[in-house]
Amino acid sequence: MPRSKEIQKQMRKRIMELYQSGKGYKAISKALGRQRTTVRAIIHKWRKHGTVENLPRSGRPTKITPRAQRQLIQEVTKDPTTTSKELQASLASVKVSVHDSTIRKRLGKNGLHGRVPRRKPLLSKKNIKARLSFARKHLDDPQDFWDNTLWTDETKVELFGRCVSHYVWRKSNTAFQKKNIIPTVKYGGGNGMVWGCFAASGPGRLAVINGTMNSAVYQNILKENVRPSVCDLKLKRTWVLQQDNDPKHTSKSTSEWLKKNKMKTLEWPSQSPDLNPIEMLWHDLKKAVHARKPSNVADLQQFCKDEWAKIPREIELRCDKPVF
Repeated sequence: MPRSKEIQKQMRKRIMELYQSGKGYKAISKALGRQRTTVRAIIHKWRKHGTVENLPRSGRPTKITPRAQRQLIQEVTKDPTTTSKELQASLASVKVSVHDSTIRKRLGKNGLHGRVPRRKPLLSKKNIKARLSFARKHLDDPQDFWDNTLWTDETKVELFGRCVSHYVWRKSNTAFQKKNIIPTVKYGGGNGMVWGCFAASGPGRLAVINGTMNSAVYQNILKENVRPSVCDLKLKRTWVLQQDNDPKHTSKSTSEWLKKNKMKTLEWPSQSPDLNPIEMLWHDLKKAVHARKPSNVADLQQFCKDEWAKIPREIELRCDKPVF
């Protein structure tokens, strides 16, 4: 009995013989008992390639049809949080059965890759309006204005609890070997709070905050660190202090203290830590501190001071003004 591939080959030749004798798709389909679409596909192949033989190909034909591909792209464009398992179930509903890894590869070929989403502050309509107003107001400010802005902020540096993703290379069934785990400590094992400042000309002073921070503590930090930093960084007399809208920064007593000490502040939209370029310095500081593996809070605080002091005055900061 002839093999199916040979019958198929013979059938293709027969279709071409009838077509070349002047028969149409409908007549050939009826004469051979084949679908009209099959007849049309074979004739189209002959017109395009001059043969009805199986052409060389790189591998197994994909199960994901162009229509299914469009469906995948539409779904992830509409909802980027859709998982590959959910997409797999969606395709299964239209009788396209593929592995979820196949779906990820196909999306990757179309420029869509799985990535960890960036975290941004949750903004209300009021916040969005304030940020837009701030951007429009300062969009055309001269570089000299930003060069003489003293950026300030506080940050918490945890002893063991860095919230970053880690990866290890390991074999199956070795997940809980000591070398393949990252120890965790409840509540991060302790932390240290620091206040810092910088300008376009480099980093200013860093202050370690002990205990609870309130308006009085904040005012004392400003008293001991702001003007010395302004002098060290050689800012002009028109310098401006940037601070966020933390209640300690905007309290009545702090506002009066700033006015009394003639410190002009830059108005700041709420929920906008991402506009403050000091966040980049905090990232670098925490990375350097944790590389030294502090074992207690005292070490943590000292390492913060050490690593801040190592930042060169002529550091090329990635940004010295908000990115609008």
